[in-house]
Amino acid sequence: MTAFDFDTPVDRRGSGSLKWDVPAGELPMWVADMDFKTAPAVRDALAERLAHGVFGYSVVPDEWYSAYCDWWRERHGVTFDPAWLTFTTGVVPALSSIVRKLTTVGENVLIMTPVYNIFFNSIVNNGRHVLESPLRYEGGVYDIDFADLERKLADPETSMLILCNPHNPVGKIWSRETLARIGALAKKHHVLVVSDEIHCDLTDPGCAYTPFASVSDDCRENSVTLIAPTKAFNLAGLQTACTVTPDPTLRHRVSRGLNTDEVAEPNAFAVTAAVAAFTKGALWLDALRTYLYENKCLVRETLARECPDLRVTPSDATYLLWLDVSRIVPDADRLADHLRRAAGLYLTAGSEYGESGRAFLRMNVAAPRATVEEGLRRLTRGLASFRDSGD
Repeated sequence: MTAFDFDTPVDRRGSGSLKWDVPAGELPMWVADMDFKTAPAVRDALAERLAHGVFGYSVVPDEWYSAYCDWWRERHGVTFDPAWLTFTTGVVPALSSIVRKLTTVGENVLIMTPVYNIFFNSIVNNGRHVLESPLRYEGGVYDIDFADLERKLADPETSMLILCNPHNPVGKIWSRETLARIGALAKKHHVLVVSDEIHCDLTDPGCAYTPFASVSDDCRENSVTLIAPTKAFNLAGLQTACTVTPDPTLRHRVSRGLNTDEVAEPNAFAVTAAVAAFTKGALWLDALRTYLYENKCLVRETLARECPDLRVTPSDATYLLWLDVSRIVPDADRLADHLRRAAGLYLTAGSEYGESGRAFLRMNVAAPRATVEEGLRRLTRGLASFRDSGD
């Protein structure tokens, strides 16, 4: 029995929630935030900061650097020099800034699809070209097609690779050997790696992730890593994140980009929340990871029994499940639309993550167990009505 309560629902309607800004009666299980209150230690720290009552301009104190460095050393076995770290308001703002600063208009930015849909936005919105290297999908398992990846890294117009580690939406934790191979190829072809590691603390119990920059000299000196407490502690609305750039010349360029774009200054609560999460939130996070794993097991077991034509992609990280519906319908857009209309269940159509995701749905199970059970009832009911309707 955990000392933390993940079962009690929190009514998020009327709170300005992106996720819950949906019609009455609809159950949103789409965007990647959780329906849990953040860790008590974080709430206590924010309440104390709120009680202070003055919210002027903020600085980034030494304790922020220590919190990140200590967490990654103790949790992930990697040592960061505090000088490598730069505060930023979010992984996405940092990513877009880095694309603008470190690539040129018209160049290729390479991504391995299906992948987090906002990567596309950060590339296209800045006048760069999206170059996809689709992951290989065989027997329900994803891996990298290294022949295709190297061919596209070798293109002189390719200047950046955006890596997702662990990989959203498929939940894959990349091995040290795989990351080393990516790093060697990127260095060989003069392509900078930007590694989005925002989901790294949401691995299943007993599973660990490897930070890209920790793998080799090539990986460390030719990369920028994006990290944050926001996914693991449900803090996305507080706009708090960090870039890690070991190479000093590259770090200067990243820092100039973040400051030029005005995304390097914390709001009054951003530092407080991050420090509290990383210094006092470990027990809560471990309890959360167990709860999420149990939710994922519940979904897998229920769908294997009730909907054997739907396959849940194996994963070891994130609270997002990647549902293969190819044996039901080739275009999951139609199914996602039907589920929302007929069953009031809002899942994300896999085509948002690239063409190779077209036969998939993404399901967010970071919610109280009763909510997940209701989502499963709606999903099974919606699948049955989809088959009956010939939609």
